[in-house]
Amino acid sequence: MPNPAAPASPTATHCPYCALQCGMNLRPAGDGVEVLERTDFPVNRGALCGKGRTAPEVLSSRVRLDGPLVRRPATGRLEPATWDEALRAVAEGLRGARDAHGADAVGVFGGGGLTNEKAYTLGKFARLVLGTSQIDYNGRFCMSSAAAAHQRAFGLDRGLPFPLEDVPRTGCVILVGSNLAETMPPALRYLTELKENGGRLIVVDPRRTRTAEQADLHLAPRPGTDLALALGLLHLVVAEGRTDEDFIASRTTGWAGARAAAMAHWPARVERLTGVPVPLLREAVAMFCDAPASMVLTARGPEQQSKGTDTVGAWINLCLATGRAGRPLSGYGCLTGQGNGQGGREHGQKADQLPGYRRLDDPAARAHVAGVWGVDPASLPGPGRSAYELLDALGTDIRALLLMGSNPVVSAPRAAHVEERIAALDFLAVADVVLSETAALADVVLPVTQWAEETGTLTNLEGRVLLRRRAIDPPAGVRTDLEVLHALAGLLGWEKGFPADPEEVFEELRRASAGGPADYAGISYRRIAEEDGVFWPCPAPGHPGTPRLFLERFATPDGRARFVPVTHRPAGEEPDEDYPVVLTTGRVVAQYQSGAQTRRVDALNAAAPGPFVELHPRLAERLGVAEGEPVAVVSRRGRAVAPARITPGIRPDTVFMPFHWPGEGRANNLTNPALDPTSRMPEFKVCAVRLEAAAPGGAAASPRP
Repeated sequence: MPNPAAPASPTATHCPYCALQCGMNLRPAGDGVEVLERTDFPVNRGALCGKGRTAPEVLSSRVRLDGPLVRRPATGRLEPATWDEALRAVAEGLRGARDAHGADAVGVFGGGGLTNEKAYTLGKFARLVLGTSQIDYNGRFCMSSAAAAHQRAFGLDRGLPFPLEDVPRTGCVILVGSNLAETMPPALRYLTELKENGGRLIVVDPRRTRTAEQADLHLAPRPGTDLALALGLLHLVVAEGRTDEDFIASRTTGWAGARAAAMAHWPARVERLTGVPVPLLREAVAMFCDAPASMVLTARGPEQQSKGTDTVGAWINLCLATGRAGRPLSGYGCLTGQGNGQGGREHGQKADQLPGYRRLDDPAARAHVAGVWGVDPASLPGPGRSAYELLDALGTDIRALLLMGSNPVVSAPRAAHVEERIAALDFLAVADVVLSETAALADVVLPVTQWAEETGTLTNLEGRVLLRRRAIDPPAGVRTDLEVLHALAGLLGWEKGFPADPEEVFEELRRASAGGPADYAGISYRRIAEEDGVFWPCPAPGHPGTPRLFLERFATPDGRARFVPVTHRPAGEEPDEDYPVVLTTGRVVAQYQSGAQTRRVDALNAAAPGPFVELHPRLAERLGVAEGEPVAVVSRRGRAVAPARITPGIRPDTVFMPFHWPGEGRANNLTNPALDPTSRMPEFKVCAVRLEAAAPGGAAASPRP
């Protein structure tokens, strides 16, 4: 009797979700793949969350798109079409808007989950083929405030300037506005190991989350006051003589102005603004400064504010004043959210940037990239609108939109308004793996491959460039995003310059990034595979990569970090008599971003079946609402209804809603698109609301908390 066939060798690759980009192995199984542990990858060491383990379920024909759809005028419905018909319809829709209204009447909206190759090609397509300046991506909603503050202080933006392996070896971590236990579960081990090694953990969050439960000290400021909190800590550092004067003198500039700004935020004032008692402020300063090395890590909490850049800047100032930057096991870092939130903005799909993290308004940068692309630098359009501003202009200045890998109908602030603007377009084309809420509004929907069906690179939160490998063949009716852009470029008159092979695109990306801040010139597919990823900057093939930045000098012209004076100011919208409660939003462990993919996985839906409103027992009692009863949350922009989840682990003046769902529980109906003046990031984390009991038979406005 013959021996059974040996099982296929597993393919080493990475999870399709968050910026950890956990390593995993995929092995063909039946009609799809199964996930196996990949213990040799250093970031997650085999650990995976439920989203990663169930990711193959989204490959199922039961939930995904398997052929193009075109909206038929006769019925008004999306109906099956051939690829040739669908691509020609997209080309005609984009060309028609451009010819009638000018190049900037065509918009392009990308995603933080697109590979580096896709992000690079999408930016090139927008600027060369369409000639439009109107391109941005949903990563603007992710960490653009931290990026702006990084650039301002250090001259270079990379989420973490050190690898995650350094976190357990430091002495103290202040984690600001991050719930790692739910957003990046495999990363929680780094904080556990920190404490096992004798380090201390301070968590800053208005909710007592699963992550805050692990902390040695939990500070619960009112949403929108993180800036005041950081300034109050810096005030105490100065008052208690804990500044590192040698570091300040030798490696920084601008301390006098930053010091003066901090001294205007004395402890009693900061307690009034934030609600954090002065003794806890002093305890936090002692923990942070008594440790031989310390870090501050921020996430969306302090960043998604109309003053997010200054807020992050205040935490950076705290690090600089205490000599906790540019030294081993110390520094400021941002925990990137989306899978390729880092690489996605480095290579050209952000409104103001060219590949290699070059500025679009820099003549030398334009000349370099134009030389790689073989065009006149003068032909490249200038910077365009930021993400929300682009969405707000749909149907007026922007008449046609090509959208790839994003679902703004659920994920954008003031979502009902954004949905109206999308509906007002003359033409919308969406490339996605599922029929998202945004894709359902499109004139043409193009089904594209998923993570396990294509090869490409991504850059994780550490700045480690990784290779996601194709493990299985896609369905016959599906194409890669690169194949889509190749075909559209051809139909619009560009027969060359848009290859569909990802490695060929990456080789061009290397040349385009060479000499830029995010220099990938020395990185190749082969090196990534052999080294489990390569840290940028890596300017030459023989260069080892740069796991740790700033140890010798910062990336500023004089090599010194810059203090930036910042001061507390109110949120874009503060509570008042009509809207007395603060709403903040975020994620839950079983869902991801707009939920377009995770809401199609049965196991994840069983764990997190729908939205909820988290509120304090005192607020619930005043409202007359019991656990599980429907609550209406109303802001100046809209209304959302979801069951009450009552917990003492949230401030009595604050409610929380996750943002993964559409329909009546769509949290982003409520959120405020007030923009940070530097980063143009919307204020997702703070807005004023009132609550109403939404049970049948009555609705009462909430009293003041």
